[in-house]
Amino acid sequence: MRTTEAFVGLRCVDCEEHFDAETATHRCPDCGGILDPDYDYDRIRVTPEDLQARPFSSMWRYEELLPFPSGVAVSLGEGATPLVECPDLADAMGVGRVLLKDEGDNPTGTFKDRGQAAAMTAAVEHGAADVALNSAGNAGQAAAAYAACADLDAHVFLPSRAGFTQKAMVEVHGADLTVTDPVGGTSQIGDAGKAYAAAMDENPDWYSTKTFVTPYRHEGKKTMALELLEQLDWEAPDAVVYPTGGGVGLVGMHKAAREVRDLGWTDELAPMYAAQAAGCAPIVEAFEAGADRHEPLSDDEITTACNGIAIPDPGASPMILDALRESDGGAVANTDAEILDAAIEVAREEGLEMGATCAAAAAGAFTLAERGEFGPDDTVVLLNTGAGNKDVDTLRAHVGEREDEGVGGA
Repeated sequence: MRTTEAFVGLRCVDCEEHFDAETATHRCPDCGGILDPDYDYDRIRVTPEDLQARPFSSMWRYEELLPFPSGVAVSLGEGATPLVECPDLADAMGVGRVLLKDEGDNPTGTFKDRGQAAAMTAAVEHGAADVALNSAGNAGQAAAAYAACADLDAHVFLPSRAGFTQKAMVEVHGADLTVTDPVGGTSQIGDAGKAYAAAMDENPDWYSTKTFVTPYRHEGKKTMALELLEQLDWEAPDAVVYPTGGGVGLVGMHKAAREVRDLGWTDELAPMYAAQAAGCAPIVEAFEAGADRHEPLSDDEITTACNGIAIPDPGASPMILDALRESDGGAVANTDAEILDAAIEVAREEGLEMGATCAAAAAGAFTLAERGEFGPDDTVVLLNTGAGNKDVDTLRAHVGEREDEGVGGA
């Protein structure tokens, strides 16, 4: 297995045992907990000055802080996304700066590419022939694309509520698509998860790239924080507002912020804020209750149209809640109408296209600003985790509803 010099294996976040990454491929062999890539940071020789000399062309420019070197990476050029100044949003929120980290610039249009690039590289290094996962939509599309790049067979399980674009592109990339479609209703990600689990039982040789089953998806996504911190000259912003479902990216970004602080590249952690839809907000509810873990919701309790963050049972909630509290951040929930209004405001005021789900970050930032969470000189970063054209039907329908109500006509 070809790895970077500093990568020393995997650590279980629950029992804290260490394992060889060549033999421990997914969850903890002892307790079933989440495995986290571990490093000997004394072996990391790269400095911020060294990075300045490298082309800003992909997330693999940070290879010393990743498990795999760039030379073996399954890559489509993911990462190196822009951090865009949003002066009109800053004025509206009453803060010093608002910056939007635009992950819609990734190859399949979302931040999921970062995680699948790392997970698919691990699959190749472990000799896999088939990969599988269930997804709300975007991760399935990304997995199909990266599996095609790696010449692997992909098996993707999506709920019927997943978007047409995601379903179509899974098949365009040549993956085997299963859409769960229960009689008399719309299936949720949990239904897709059950179908995936049954298929994995029948096909034990399939290699999972599912969230927090593979140790590598959050590791790939931590490069979002490395990039935005470098784009800010290694000065931590006052807030990072992140649209949160399973929380993979949030956990990864917080890990990266800890790493560069401990390496002496930054002085402090960036406060992380989880933004959710009120129709599925288990992280917000747990944070506000002071709990260490969320209370799972049933599929029947999901009332949001924001598919990407409609995750009723985020298995890594202890890690998410730890990140929010350790970074002195918070959590916020908004209605679907507020989220879609925010997407339209960003598009019309700044010209930037946020995905309908991703606009939870913008809506959440407005609410946090109204609550007095931010100061007049603060720098607030919004994570746009996916392109607006991923949810074009949802956004256009909301524009029509606003026009019918006489609000902000086109």
